[in-house]
Amino acid sequence: MELAEDEARAFAQRFDLARLEPEFLDNPFPYYHALRRFAPLKRLADGSVFLSRYADVGVCYRDPHMSSDKKAEFGPKFGVGSPLYRHHTTSLVFNDPPLHTRVRKLLAAAFTPRALASLQPRIAAVVDDLLDRHAAQRRMDLVEDFAFRLPVEVICDMLGVPAGDRAPFRRYSLAILGALEPVVGPERQAAGNAAVAEFSAYLDGLIAERRKRPADDRDVLGTLIHGEVDGERLSHEELVQNCIFLLNAGHETTTNLIGNTVDALLRFPDELRRVKGDPALLKSCVEEGLRFESSNQLGNRRLTADLDIGGERLAAGTYLHIGIGAANRDPAQFFDPDRFDAGREPNRHFAFGSGVHMCLGAVLARLEGTIAIGRLIERFDGLARDGAFERGGRARFRGFNRYPIAWTT
Repeated sequence: MELAEDEARAFAQRFDLARLEPEFLDNPFPYYHALRRFAPLKRLADGSVFLSRYADVGVCYRDPHMSSDKKAEFGPKFGVGSPLYRHHTTSLVFNDPPLHTRVRKLLAAAFTPRALASLQPRIAAVVDDLLDRHAAQRRMDLVEDFAFRLPVEVICDMLGVPAGDRAPFRRYSLAILGALEPVVGPERQAAGNAAVAEFSAYLDGLIAERRKRPADDRDVLGTLIHGEVDGERLSHEELVQNCIFLLNAGHETTTNLIGNTVDALLRFPDELRRVKGDPALLKSCVEEGLRFESSNQLGNRRLTADLDIGGERLAAGTYLHIGIGAANRDPAQFFDPDRFDAGREPNRHFAFGSGVHMCLGAVLARLEGTIAIGRLIERFDGLARDGAFERGGRARFRGFNRYPIAWTT
């Protein structure tokens, strides 16, 4: 779908993240095209700037005069000292060096390609078990029964979370990450604060128990508890909040990657047949899923110095909204960007960001997505939607809450 020129121009003029239209949340891509054409550096009512071109987004990831620290924004938004404020200002993603560097160094060893390759048999076993549960009935909810459960099992295994404790984590994650939407009402903020508080209380107990068993330090949680960088360990608050971050990020991206990519394959059946007939295309298919319907549609930075971006001079202190989903559909970078091409090469998308804040779990998400999607389409023929799906209604994170599917054999 493309907007008519007059409609596109009008949308670009009125666009503001504080007043998003339902049609945008359902399908933002025609509106991204309108912004790139008529307002590629869109100044919003609060003085922030939304970037929609691939080249301009690339500047945000490369230029050193960018800050990810969001204390100045989250203080008024959440209230200084609130659970949401403590979480989102302490975790890895919204911090600059040296805290970002210290935490990332502690985690890096657990997320190398070599370390994650050892997880492949476990990932495959979880995938096969989930598919076995629903094979006979020939239908399932792609999200609730499959795409969500796989990464939760994997990241909880990595952190040593007991199997019986994992049930609330999806609810916690949706509430905590939902508070990062451009507009957060009182109900969503209350749900996010409650989720952080409950999650923190649980982790307090888990960490206390693990401190009694220092020999059990070979998993990711043990590394965070006992590991040191330059002779310094994480504080208890840093430890708790970064565990929450890992548990949230560890499944949100993969859940959406699987759901969005399977949806794209069903919308482009020739590509589904192509991948099913040539499993060597699975890796590039996953990359295309990441580009085509990026799980994380929005990022943020704050300028720490005056900077030229896209032919405009932006002042120090300006907040930038990084249009990841928009950049990944930019025709200046990607040929026929609104077509899902399972063999697309090259495919230098920004689904995992870039630079020092490149997603730490990118290798894991790719591995999980490749195994899950590959096993699903290899095992079941005649895949199709089985009723109405439900999008999450979010601007920052794009995925499904519900996606029923069925198959013939």
